[in-house]
Amino acid sequence: MVIVILGPTAVGKTKMSVELAKRLNGEVINVDSTQIYKDLDIATAKITEEEKENIPHHLFDIKDINENYTVYDYQKDCRKVIDEIIKKGKTPILVGGTGLYIKAVLYDYKFEEENNDNQFENLSNEEIYNKLKQIDNNINIHVNNRKRLVRALNYCLNNNKKFSDKQKTDKLLYDTIFIGLTTKRDILYDRINKRVDEMVEKGLLEEAKKIYDSNVRSKAVMTPIGYKELFPYFEGKSSLNDCLEAIKHNSRKYAKKQYTWFNNQMDVIWFNVNFDDFNKTIDEVYAYIKSINN
Repeated sequence: MVIVILGPTAVGKTKMSVELAKRLNGEVINVDSTQIYKDLDIATAKITEEEKENIPHHLFDIKDINENYTVYDYQKDCRKVIDEIIKKGKTPILVGGTGLYIKAVLYDYKFEEENNDNQFENLSNEEIYNKLKQIDNNINIHVNNRKRLVRALNYCLNNNKKFSDKQKTDKLLYDTIFIGLTTKRDILYDRINKRVDEMVEKGLLEEAKKIYDSNVRSKAVMTPIGYKELFPYFEGKSSLNDCLEAIKHNSRKYAKKQYTWFNNQMDVIWFNVNFDDFNKTIDEVYAYIKSINN
């Protein structure tokens, strides 16, 4: 049995994963694409050593920020960890908000190795889109979705295959329970805003400045919310308040996007989080898992 704890940012996934690991003899596996990287701690809300409470955690801090790491790499690494945990008679508990990582690992997705990670900085969205259409006339990606356009063009060039022919199925490879944590939208947005303020108190500016000064502008640095938004402040182009508001805005927008992805892609059982007594939510989730296993 594989347990997946998913949901939007700031909803309590980390705490839930640790508590379930205690009760289910589990080990936690990261499914957040940004927490793969070393030195990206505060903005990514990475779990601390104290918060782990001696529970084994996997696939955190395994790459440097200047290294490339693809969903193909993650699929291979995570499946290996899942199999090792199961062989020990323990429960793999996946926790995070990167939907594509979750799908890639648990479903029968066929990925090709991605040797090239060209970002096509010299091309506009329209130019990338047109190149894709020349290779794959069945491509169905909006011209404004640059991230997917770049990924699709890299796939076609790396593998000499059409992106629309990628093999994706809804076949689960593991006996899996998808647990979603949720709350009312206004509560979630308030928690997101407050968490950004807490990140600043914990040293977000210092962490982001160190990354800014490194001059590394890799996908690892430019993808997470919380670093690139502060670069204009370090350059004297924007006020600190404006940059922090951008982090909050982008985080709220991302949370909404996460809901859409999970609801459309997976069979999730949602639990409303009781932030006044989180133990009640833990008990509810645990009771549901035990009922499924019995």
